[in-house]
Amino acid sequence: MAVLTKAPRGTQDILPSESYKWNYIEQTILELASQYGFNEVRVPTFEHTELFNRSVGDTTDVVQKEMYTFEDKGGRSITLRPEGTAGTVRCMIEHGLFNEAMPLRASYVTSCFRYEKPQAGRLREFHQFGVEMFGSSSAAADAEVISLASQIFDTLGISDISLEINSIGCPECRKKYHEALKAYFKSNEESLCETCKGRLDKNPMRILDCKSPVCKEISKDAPIILDYLCDDCKEHFESLKARLDALGIEYTVNGRIVRGLDYYTRTVFEFISNNIGAQGTVCGGGRYDGLVEMLGGPKTPALGFGMGLERLLLVMEKSGCPFPERAGCNIYIGSMGEKASIKAAQLTAMLRREGFNAQSDVVGRSVKAQMKYADKIAAEYSCIIGDNELDEGVVKVKKMATGEEFKVSLNESVGDIPDMLSFVYDSVMHTAMLNMNSAVESFGNIE
Repeated sequence: MAVLTKAPRGTQDILPSESYKWNYIEQTILELASQYGFNEVRVPTFEHTELFNRSVGDTTDVVQKEMYTFEDKGGRSITLRPEGTAGTVRCMIEHGLFNEAMPLRASYVTSCFRYEKPQAGRLREFHQFGVEMFGSSSAAADAEVISLASQIFDTLGISDISLEINSIGCPECRKKYHEALKAYFKSNEESLCETCKGRLDKNPMRILDCKSPVCKEISKDAPIILDYLCDDCKEHFESLKARLDALGIEYTVNGRIVRGLDYYTRTVFEFISNNIGAQGTVCGGGRYDGLVEMLGGPKTPALGFGMGLERLLLVMEKSGCPFPERAGCNIYIGSMGEKASIKAAQLTAMLRREGFNAQSDVVGRSVKAQMKYADKIAAEYSCIIGDNELDEGVVKVKKMATGEEFKVSLNESVGDIPDMLSFVYDSVMHTAMLNMNSAVESFGNIE
């Protein structure tokens, strides 16, 4: 007996009973991104490892502990993407897109891979929606990108979520901050984890992002970057806050946010939910003005964010956010005999071409089994075509919810519209309008 192979730890199957929720979320966020001028880009699942070493940073947890890296058959070091920004920047440089009109805007829905301890909202293969904007150094761009994320949450019905912002400065003002961090952590060096001991001289800011409970506790009293910002970075941060105020977007300044990747500069932000436990960050992002140039492109200011779809779905379910009903079968056309089966297939194909969800028997079930199947798939209407129906040219269509029956011609047309199509169109549209009116009335009764 063959042994069943299960999905690898840290991955999950998205079943047909759940995929409609994913489709709804992805369609919603991509449409909103399009309204802001962001057009979808698709990049490879794997890249040369050096891309992530150079961009994400060799002192980050992602590079040091979490990347899926392997040698291909040509001996090249390849890594499954741990995040979406680096590959998008590489794509823009390679195809010369920085010669186009600025700002350049790109969005994506993609899978990412990190070797982490699996838990609720954190998987080894996870999915991310992201946007990247290139060509603007203004705080207006920061506010616009944050506004898009905020509007996504509003549109999906997520209310219990908070925005936290910070500035981690530019390379110049960070030099002084790094010296202050080194001095602080030197006094606690013996208590730091081995990874952070190695970061102390090279990149002490990464200690602030360490997941070790001991390092987290030590970091609580560490110097705050906001006290070391240069005048330009202070002005940029104040401008961002003024713009968020003007847009009516509430926020809290959190001087401890540094984000987990090395390419960030100036603005960093996180949207945090209180409904999903410790892994509460649903969206994170910021500015990365030096990354394009670092990867071989022209000097180009840039910013963006990543939004975890697993966590987004978890927040929506925990918060009781509404999902549209899963698309069901509008009509099931059963049959008895070969000629009737062919007629049922013809009608089904005609209805599908007009955009309806129609099904007919492809298994060879008995009439009783076909009706049971129609009930299981929650068909709105059903009918059975046999020899008598073919001879008479008429079939009885039953409304499954009430048992009400209607006679429908198999041959006649109203103008150029077959009677079956006309019946399904009128019936389904009428039901849809009733449901819409009921929803509007319910919405109007909410206090």
